[in-house]
Amino acid sequence: MRGLSESKRPDLYTLPISARPPALWTQTFKTIAFFVLWLLASVMINGTQFFILLPIRLLPFRSTRRLYYEGIRWTKGCFGCLLMLMCQLFAPTKLRVTFETQGPGKFSKEEIDRVVEKNTEGKVVSLNLPTKFVLTANHQIYADWWYAWCFLYFVRPNGMHRHVFITLKKSLQWVPIVGWGMQFFNFIFLARSWASDRVQLASHLASLGKEAKKENRPFCFLLYPEGTLVSKDTRPVSRKYADKMGIPDMKNMLLPRSTGLHYSLRSLAPRVPDLKLLDLTVVYPGIPPMGYGQSYYTLRSIFFSGVAPPAIHIHLRLFDVRQDVPIGDLSASVSNGDVSAKNAVEVDVPAGEKESFDGWLRDLWRQKDEAITKYYETGTLDTVPEVSTAVDIPVQLRRNREILDSFGFFVPAGIAYVLGRGRY
Repeated sequence: MRGLSESKRPDLYTLPISARPPALWTQTFKTIAFFVLWLLASVMINGTQFFILLPIRLLPFRSTRRLYYEGIRWTKGCFGCLLMLMCQLFAPTKLRVTFETQGPGKFSKEEIDRVVEKNTEGKVVSLNLPTKFVLTANHQIYADWWYAWCFLYFVRPNGMHRHVFITLKKSLQWVPIVGWGMQFFNFIFLARSWASDRVQLASHLASLGKEAKKENRPFCFLLYPEGTLVSKDTRPVSRKYADKMGIPDMKNMLLPRSTGLHYSLRSLAPRVPDLKLLDLTVVYPGIPPMGYGQSYYTLRSIFFSGVAPPAIHIHLRLFDVRQDVPIGDLSASVSNGDVSAKNAVEVDVPAGEKESFDGWLRDLWRQKDEAITKYYETGTLDTVPEVSTAVDIPVQLRRNREILDSFGFFVPAGIAYVLGRGRY
């Protein structure tokens, strides 16, 4: 009888955090171990930036600039490996990736076969997606960015985790170690005041896009158009706005804010002609319909209590920005075939173009909303549930040496790497 009752006990991830039993005493030691490893790795990575790379940047030679940025990308890759390692050790999970097969942004069967790369054992090792894209996704929990970065680790054979850029609150830039590191990563810090942020965002992205195109480097800009999480506080705001605009509200998400994404695409597209928009629909098992993700998954519950989602369901759609996305007329950003960072900074976007993009993004979000609703019925994000495109990717490092990379341990090797890249 005891075994039967235990077998019927619900999985912890299906219970709200407030309804879960107290953590076992062994979890306290895991929490301490998490803090020690996280702090040690962060200090070592940040120390490499301060004491090795920054002095290189201060040298009065043109070649040192390239050396410096190669080194920063190396440390960004180290941090991406650290995120993977923390999942592997303290919150094991996997990515269950599916592909859109109908409608806009779809993948053909041939494209899926080309994108999914497997090793000789049949395990997925990478996703051969484009090298320059803006990544958008729905926003449910604070760990979204963590898992998105882990997803990027598997994009392309060498990973996109060292080429990602994100926006953060300006107040975070001086947080010891982490905030300092994000400044070295050249992330974009915004004051959350669009009057001042729009110029900062557009000019920063224009510069990043221009450099990525000039040096033929991978590039990824990660943005959550909803701007915040679905919660008991934000849900009424979304509903109120929907009523004001005379449009239906979302069931599982918030209405997206188009302005930041629109400016971003308009700033990047002139500099990156082959720019793509990679859209992710993300669902975490255990969260019920109309439920709030933070009631089931927080950074603390995932990594300290050890209750991670058994899988993160990710559905991919891929758009060509110039052909498939109505971002508007870009001729004002191009002069005599030359694109500069200065003339990409837009003060105003024509109202008609803004409305067109806003409607397109809302339609995309409504399709995502419907896909999540169907997920609750079928358990999959596949466009056609009867024809599965799902591939499972364990969130774990592919090579044992990357465990040391997570701590920036191979500093001599890192120096040799950036010196070699600099000479090239």
